Amino acid sequence: MNLRDIAKLLRERWITICAGALVGLLCAIAVTLLTTPLYQATTRLFVSTSSGASVSDLYQGNLFSQERVLSYAELLTGETVAQRTVDKLGLNMSASALRAKVKATAKPDTVLIDVAVRDPSPVRARDIANALSDEFVVLVSELETPRVGGTPDARVVVEQRASIPSNPVLPNKLRNLGIGIALGVLAGVGLAVVRDLMDNTVKDKEILEEVTSASVVGYIPLDRDLRVSPALSFDSDNSPSTESFRKLRTNLQFLAVDDPPRLIVVTSSLPNEGKTTTSVNIALALAEAEHNVVLVDGDLRRPTLAKHLDVVGTAGLSTVLSGAASLDDVLQKTKFPHLTVLTAGPNPPNPSELLGSQAAKKVLGELRSQFDYVIVDSSPLLAVTDGAILAANADGTLVVARCADTKREQLGHAIEVLNDVGAKLLGAVLTMIPTRGPRSYTYDHYYHYGDTPRQPERITTKSTEEAVTAGDGSEIVRAANKSDTAND
Repeated sequence: MNLRDIAKLLRERWITICAGALVGLLCAIAVTLLTTPLYQATTRLFVSTSSGASVSDLYQGNLFSQERVLSYAELLTGETVAQRTVDKLGLNMSASALRAKVKATAKPDTVLIDVAVRDPSPVRARDIANALSDEFVVLVSELETPRVGGTPDARVVVEQRASIPSNPVLPNKLRNLGIGIALGVLAGVGLAVVRDLMDNTVKDKEILEEVTSASVVGYIPLDRDLRVSPALSFDSDNSPSTESFRKLRTNLQFLAVDDPPRLIVVTSSLPNEGKTTTSVNIALALAEAEHNVVLVDGDLRRPTLAKHLDVVGTAGLSTVLSGAASLDDVLQKTKFPHLTVLTAGPNPPNPSELLGSQAAKKVLGELRSQFDYVIVDSSPLLAVTDGAILAANADGTLVVARCADTKREQLGHAIEVLNDVGAKLLGAVLTMIPTRGPRSYTYDHYYHYGDTPRQPERITTKSTEEAVTAGDGSEIVRAANKSDTAND
C-alpha cells in the first residue's frame, strides 16, 4: 500500500475515522469527569553542611551537601517520615497510603529538594506537605547529630512552605482530550484499514477489470430519478446520466469495428444491480443516433420492461415461443423514435426450456435481421440459467456491476457461468457510482477507452456523419445525429 492508496483509503473511510475520533473524545470526557480531582502542594528544602574556614572547605562542604541531597530525597518518601506525619496530623490513613501521595525531586547540581504532595483536599495537601517537611527536618537532625553531642554534619531547612493550591493538577483536561482524540483517530484508521481489507465489493475500474478480465465500457452515476422512471429523455436531457449512456453507446459501436455486435445481452450476477435500467437506456441511446433498435425483455420470470416503457405486457416473447402469436404481432412501437419493444409476455412454467429452444434462436435471428441493434434484458446469471442461455446465442454480453455493492466472488462466479457456455463478454458496466465522496462520478476521469484518453472525433461537414481516426490511421465514418457528435 503506497501513499496514494493510503490517501484514497482516508478519503473513502473518513466517516469511520471521524467516528473513532468522536468515540475517543467521548471516552476522554468520561475519564475526565470520573477522575477525582487532585490538588498538589509543594515545599522546598535546602540542605547545608558545616562550613569551613577555607575556600577548599567550603567547596568540599558543597559537594557533601549535593551527595546528601539524593539520599534525603529517598528518605522523604520513606516509611519513617510518613508514619511521623500521620501521627502528627492524626490522618485516617496508613503510612503506605501517605507515601503514595508524596514525591521528592532533587534538582541536579543543587542542594534543593522539591517535595510535592497530592490529595483530593487542597487544605490537607498543604498540611501534609508542611508537616512532612517539618518531620523530615527533625529526622535529619537526629541522623546527622553525633551521639556524643556536638554540631550536626548536615542540616535541612524548609526554604519554602506550602500554600493552599487553587486549581487541581489532575485530571489534565487538555491532555486527556488530546490523548483521547489521538487514540480515537488511530483506532479509526486501524478500523478503516481492516474494513477496507475485508471489503470484497467492486468499488472501482481496477477491481472490475481484474474480476471480469474485460474492459470497463461504461460508468453510470447514481441517479435517484431512475428509480421512478428508468427511461431517460435523451432529446431534452443532458444530465451526467444521459452523457454516461452516450459514452457507453460510443464504446459499444467501436468494440469491434469489422464485426460490431448487434445482438447484445445485458445481464448481472444478482438482481438490483441496474441491468434493466442499463438495457433501457442503451437502447434509447442507440435509438437517439437514429438506429432502429428493438429492446427485448428476456427475463421471463420477473419482467419489468412493459411497466417501465408503458406498453402492453400481456403478449410478448413467451407468446411467440409457444406458437400462440407471430413475432410481428407482438412487436410494439414506443413513444421514443426508432425504438421497438418485445415484452416478455405471460410467465411460462418452463422459461429455461423456452429460451434454449430452436424457436428462441429463430426469433433472435429474425430480430437481428430486422433491426440494427437487438438489446436483450436477461435474468441475473446467479439466480437462474436463463441469462446464460441468451448470452450463448448473442453477439456479445455486457455484465453490469453495482458500485460498492456487487461482491467480487459473485461477479467472478457470473463470469465463469458465461465462460462455461462460450458466451462472448463485450465488457463490464459499473453502475450507481456515487455522485459525492471519494468514489464520486467524475465525467472527465472515467470516460475514456483503454489506458489513454480516446482521440477526439473529427466531425465532417455533414451533420449526420462523423469521422473517427482508427488505430491504423484509416478513417471510419459512422452515422450520428448532431447531439451525439457534440456530446460524445
